[in-house]
Amino acid sequence: MNPYQPEFQQQQQYFASGVSRSLQWRRQQLQAMRQMLQNHQQEWQDALQQDLGKAPFESWLTEIAYLDAEIRHTLSSLKKWSNARRVKAPLMLWPSMAYVQPEPYGVMLIIGAWNYPLQLALGPLVPAIAAGNMAVIKPSELSPATSALIARLIPRYLDAQAVRVVEGAVAETTALLELPFDYLMYTGNGQVGKIVMRAAAEHLTPVTLELGGKSPVYVDASANIQLTAQRLAWGKWLNAGQTCIAPDYVLVHKDVEQQLIDALQQQIKQMFGDDPQQSPDYGRIVNSRHLQRILGYLQHQPKVLGGKFDEADRYIEPTLVLDPAPDSPLMQQEIFGPLLPVLTVSNFNQAIEFIRSREKPLAAYLFSADSTQQQLWVDRVSSGSQCINDVILFMAVAELPFGGTGPSGMGQYSGKAGFDQFSHLKSVLRRTFLPEPPLRFAPYQSWKQRVLGWLR
Repeated sequence: MNPYQPEFQQQQQYFASGVSRSLQWRRQQLQAMRQMLQNHQQEWQDALQQDLGKAPFESWLTEIAYLDAEIRHTLSSLKKWSNARRVKAPLMLWPSMAYVQPEPYGVMLIIGAWNYPLQLALGPLVPAIAAGNMAVIKPSELSPATSALIARLIPRYLDAQAVRVVEGAVAETTALLELPFDYLMYTGNGQVGKIVMRAAAEHLTPVTLELGGKSPVYVDASANIQLTAQRLAWGKWLNAGQTCIAPDYVLVHKDVEQQLIDALQQQIKQMFGDDPQQSPDYGRIVNSRHLQRILGYLQHQPKVLGGKFDEADRYIEPTLVLDPAPDSPLMQQEIFGPLLPVLTVSNFNQAIEFIRSREKPLAAYLFSADSTQQQLWVDRVSSGSQCINDVILFMAVAELPFGGTGPSGMGQYSGKAGFDQFSHLKSVLRRTFLPEPPLRFAPYQSWKQRVLGWLR
């Protein structure tokens, strides 16, 4: 018997009781989650420091404050999102009322990731609870301090019958995936994403996958290079590059290549000092295996600016790799670390062709003062999300859906998109017992077809 079957069945029964249908219950859970973040902010920051070397400010900005803003926005919009949504019915159905009624799926499984272990475990839980679902959270075992804190605090603040935490690694995740959850949410890499989809197929369970990819940047000659470098450096070396929407590689117009390289080096020094290893604001690689993976991308790269590392400290300095071969592992695999390849292109169209020849990314970034280029970028580059003249900050807009496309993922969450994603949008047509002309009933006659054709 599956070790998680008894508790899973208890959750199913608890959901069937209808407790989560109440908007009051949902509000109480969301408010309790917000209280949990606020009351234990120092503990969250300590755990994230232990797991990833995150600076307290970075942990607050990208994990705690992000979640707090998501909860506040959800609380303010919950009633509106939950209401029935009227749609127009054809004249032939008069008198009637047609509407879409959001309803919860049931019990969800949320599998978090290690790079933002708090945000990616609890972020999906916000729309899941808002939609009236119950959940099992599986935090990443690669961020053990944060995982343990989630497991300790969730039962203290949230309804323990509705939200459970299961810690562990592959064996525990495999056992959970055998259960017939009503919805699966996974954040991580594509290889495991395929495993999750295969497991979901056994029960025909709907899935949302957030998978990442190689998010490109194009820097045009018209860009403000100093500001571009500042914003790029922040987004790339945030969390030591371990961000699924971090700039993965830069295509730069040949006329400003050296300017950009010089400006990036200046920004690294300005943000992290002469020795980033000593900076309290620069993070660490999650473990030695990932450190070795990242260092492997530097093999046979002839032009590397940086590249120093300390395996005992899980440290790799911010590094630029100039003109790597497009078919090298560095340019084929998602880096997920502090290496930034910089490639020269002759013009905007060459950059577009390069990006379009590859898999669709989770994010895509353009730095250009040319409004025509900006619109062409939006029209011609397919990606989960985009920023023009900045990076990552679409995440700060509550009503912008977040999600991938193609190999970078499927489904969207955050804000109303998350509420809708984790709700079954049930179609309802309601009619009265007022008599109607027998137009749709047999015997069928040509005049009835003509009248119905006019009424539809």
